[in-house]
Amino acid sequence: MNRDEVMTFVKKSLSFLPDKSYIKLYYQLRVGRKLNTNNPTTLNEKLQWLKFNYRFPLQSIVSDKLLVRDYVKEKIGEEYLIPLLGSWEKYEDIDFSLLPKQFVLKCNHDSGGLVVCTDKNKLDHANARSKIEKSLKSNFFYIGREYQYKNIKPMILCEKFISDDGNVPMDYKIYCFNGKPDVILVCKDRFSKNSHKASYLYYDQEWNFIPLNKGDDKLPDPKIPMPKNLDKMLEIAKILSKDFVFARIDLYNINGQIYFGEITLSPNSGFDADITYETDLMFGEKLKIPYWEDIKRNI
Repeated sequence: MNRDEVMTFVKKSLSFLPDKSYIKLYYQLRVGRKLNTNNPTTLNEKLQWLKFNYRFPLQSIVSDKLLVRDYVKEKIGEEYLIPLLGSWEKYEDIDFSLLPKQFVLKCNHDSGGLVVCTDKNKLDHANARSKIEKSLKSNFFYIGREYQYKNIKPMILCEKFISDDGNVPMDYKIYCFNGKPDVILVCKDRFSKNSHKASYLYYDQEWNFIPLNKGDDKLPDPKIPMPKNLDKMLEIAKILSKDFVFARIDLYNINGQIYFGEITLSPNSGFDADITYETDLMFGEKLKIPYWEDIKRNI
């Protein structure tokens, strides 16, 4: 088994554990360090602390891929939303004859139930149905114990396939600390059949590549062009992250047309093993937990 398969097995094996016990054990297995809950200093540690100490209803709303659309519409306008083609409770309720040639099926309550269809006539319905129905039966909360996912009603939604010259567009993930946009993680070729082709690279706001992942220092200088209207993307990220201590705002940019992707409150559920320890510390220093100094004095 590869690393991801091993960790999936471990997650299932530990699912019976109480939340804090599960998180501490899984954190050590995944990240390779003991979780410090008394004095968290890294981003991963602070995201774990926030899971238990910073909860409010809006977190579940923006984590629901259907409900977040109303939030985005109110904050920045409907023009940034990918057109919604339909939503259903069951796969068999989908009338594919009414859908266009290209579309994206996904579930509203997790990050794994996703089917990208670039040609309806070639869609593997058995595989698509299996993937979506498996996702509908799962509760994403139990994977990383992120409270915001616990009570989301599972639904299927279908969005228009937005294409960048026929390809799945790059994903720009803007890290926002205390409502302030910072670095941008660019995800390229995520759905390529060649897994080695996919890249996940960090850039600063001047579009300089920053080696923040393990092994990035050995990479040649990446040649990913700066997206058009980057300033507008950063402005949108600032608006959408304003209500949260930490949020990653995911956007697409098709020749200057910006589309909202999602709001992620705990990237990698706070178990990011790809960034270096130095990056984890740097991100942790940027994230200021409200009243943390008062909390530490009372521990």
